[in-house]
Amino acid sequence: MKLRLLVAALLFPLFIQAQTSSKPTVAEAQAFMNQAEAQLKDMSVKANRAQWVQENFITDDTQALSADANDQITALTEDLVEQAKRFDGLAMPADLQRKFLLLKLSLTAPAPHDAALRKEMTQIASSLDADYGKGKYCRKPDDCLDITAIEKVMTDSHDPNQLKEMWVGWHKVGAPMRPRYARFVELSNQGAREMGFKDVGAMWRAGYDMTPEQFNAELERLWQQVRPLYVSLHTFVRARLSRYYGPNVVPPDGPIPADLLGNPWAQEWDGIFPLLGLPENSRGYDLTQLLQARNLDAKGMVRYGEAFYKSLGLAPLPDTFWERSLFTKPRDRDVVCHASAWDVDTADDLRVKMCIQIRDVDFVTIHHELGHNFYQRAYKNQPFMFQGGANDGFHEAIGDTIALSVTPEYLQKIGLLDKVPPADADIPLLLRKALEKVAFLPFGLLIDEWRWRVFSGEIRPADYNKAWWEMRLKYQGVAPPVERSEADFDPGAKYHVAGNVPYMRYFLADILQFQFYRALCKEAGYTGPLNRCTFYQSKEAGAKLDKMLEMGQSKPWPDALEALTGQRQMDASAILDYFAPLQKWLDEQNTGVKAGW
Repeated sequence: MKLRLLVAALLFPLFIQAQTSSKPTVAEAQAFMNQAEAQLKDMSVKANRAQWVQENFITDDTQALSADANDQITALTEDLVEQAKRFDGLAMPADLQRKFLLLKLSLTAPAPHDAALRKEMTQIASSLDADYGKGKYCRKPDDCLDITAIEKVMTDSHDPNQLKEMWVGWHKVGAPMRPRYARFVELSNQGAREMGFKDVGAMWRAGYDMTPEQFNAELERLWQQVRPLYVSLHTFVRARLSRYYGPNVVPPDGPIPADLLGNPWAQEWDGIFPLLGLPENSRGYDLTQLLQARNLDAKGMVRYGEAFYKSLGLAPLPDTFWERSLFTKPRDRDVVCHASAWDVDTADDLRVKMCIQIRDVDFVTIHHELGHNFYQRAYKNQPFMFQGGANDGFHEAIGDTIALSVTPEYLQKIGLLDKVPPADADIPLLLRKALEKVAFLPFGLLIDEWRWRVFSGEIRPADYNKAWWEMRLKYQGVAPPVERSEADFDPGAKYHVAGNVPYMRYFLADILQFQFYRALCKEAGYTGPLNRCTFYQSKEAGAKLDKMLEMGQSKPWPDALEALTGQRQMDASAILDYFAPLQKWLDEQNTGVKAGW
């Protein structure tokens, strides 16, 4: 392996030099791309393994090894992008042209060509990721809580003083990141400009088979489709929280304090369901209790997720998945607990990394993460440049589509639930789902809206936190529980900002999953209320799904969308169909209550 890489490294520059003396041909472009894909594949496996070790064994040494591997693949990719400019303007087959575009877009953080600057940027990126992974709130020197423990407290506790303490304690993790993040933005923007993009944000938006301006318009169209439903939910939740905590804690006509919504980021609100005034056990069952009653361990939880995909006709996960994945938080070391799915070797070495707790939210997350793994395996026979989701929203949406099928009917079929609740239990179920899905929509939108404005320079480093909270107020209608200043860096308390992971995929996934779900329910022959559908055990739905998954990124995303749904445009009407009974109920509950903030 090492000898082959060395020979390739020696010969490839000679190949390029030999081709630069005349006008390029399609054959030369194809040869260039074949060699580039081979090099990138080999290097990506090394980088994946280094990052896996770094996130599972956080030490100075593993950070250095991961940074070095990322530096090497960054250098290789940017060198290939620079060499590929020779073929700009060459008429070539559509699939080859697409590979050249995807090559340009393959780095979320393009580094400057200068080796010293590139190394500086990759070291900053690694340190930000590690800072988040090691982050803790220490009430006393011997009493420290990591983010997993803090999330649990903020889900379970309804003491406003404790919630404020947890929120403020966790958000301290961001402040030390601020100067390094500003430098990271500066360096990655330089890399993006050297690749021909205006800035990193423009580069990210170029990955959606349309111009950045067209993509912005699509996002606004989708947001306006769902915003009325979100405002109805916000109005209802604010009124019930104001009743529970009192108007001095939750103003009845203003934004909701961000620490009172069930998690450290106020991104999903299902943790506050018990406070909203519906009768105890009004949805008919408690999934966490059902899971705990089975005395499941972490692997047992994952087996349920795998079984769903197998019921659709998809092959089981490889043995190495069970041997190499991380399912529980180790007692003896820090790890990055944020759930993630891994395709280490672009073939069959699939893994998940999670600190699983036996609870309903983890049950859903497992279905989501396995969606990545089954997608990764489905497109493994595509060329390296096409091994990805049709767009990044597709990748996130697949597992969530499956999770929407975790209905009472499904739970009964797998033996977790004895009896399906009657139809009048749908409102509590839909409300809990809306607290998860609908509440997330503006948060999913604003993370990258903020970053795009940071990358473009519209938001200056001196205004990072001010702009962050202005956007959270605009989109979410939430406010910080205590006064914030530019000494804080609250975006850094969110993993995807510290880890430089684009976030718009999650907003798109929140829309697409309902569009996918509606299509698969139809394929399974289901005709009842959309929110009660499960396509578990439908081989017809599985065949339709697999056909789309196998395409990977080989075609523009409208082609993949059409293969699964028959539509070529993202459409939020499916989420409105799903929550239609709830929308009617919310409007009734909100009669006479001021909407908005």
